Amino acid sequence: MAGYNLIWVFVASIIASAAAFVLTPKGENQTVIRTAIVMTIACCYLTWAVTYLAQLHPLIYPKKTNLRPHE
Repeated sequence: MAGYNLIWVFVASIIASAAAFVLTPKGENQTVIRTAIVMTIACCYLTWAVTYLAQLHPLIYPKKTNLRPHE
């Protein structure tokens, strides 16, 4: 179930990138604006996905220590 979130957010980022690509106003800097928007969406998705997966499947689990010994 949790892995499906990655797919849904990926699809949403693809749709947002396509919308930004189509809706960018025409002009001298159209290519720069498109590239900046698409790269921002891609980098935000990758950052979120790595953080989400790191919390979903941690490499190092917390160690249990006896801070207060039972009496």
